[in-house]
Amino acid sequence: MAHELYTRTNQKIYFAGLALETMNKALQGGAMNAQALLQAERESAVFHLYGALLGLCHEIAGFYRLPQAHANRVELLLTQEVLDAKAIPELAEMVELARSPGTWLAQLVAAHAALYQTLQAPKKIKADVFQPLIEVVSVEGDGPETLSRDTLEEWRQNLKKMAIRFRDGLNEC
Repeated sequence: MAHELYTRTNQKIYFAGLALETMNKALQGGAMNAQALLQAERESAVFHLYGALLGLCHEIAGFYRLPQAHANRVELLLTQEVLDAKAIPELAEMVELARSPGTWLAQLVAAHAALYQTLQAPKKIKADVFQPLIEVVSVEGDGPETLSRDTLEEWRQNLKKMAIRFRDGLNEC
């Protein structure tokens, strides 16, 4: 593999695509462990998409020779302090996307951070002693919302388009 910054970004985008393909196969197949496969590939896709985002940040930081060019987390590069030190239009766009909670980039960063959170049982309110002992429990829709394959593929395509667009602008004439 060439030792260019863009190769890592491309590799991570490709790996995310592989995870999404496997996720699609798990959705179509009726394997006994389909749910586990879905979760594993979902986490793999998020991990690789975050890595691709970090790779793109490294490309930009390397091009502009930023001191943070070797940061090991996206959150260290997509800050106002980095922008204040040097006005970089590509990073400015990414910082703006990262700050807006409804954007794909902010959701990707949040999904990656969620991979490292400990699982916590839902908090229960102390029950009234006069309440019935048998509760009605719904098994649908109470768990945390999981990322769909389509959402992850949309993030992958957005990241791919952004990388291509930024690279076109970063090429020296």
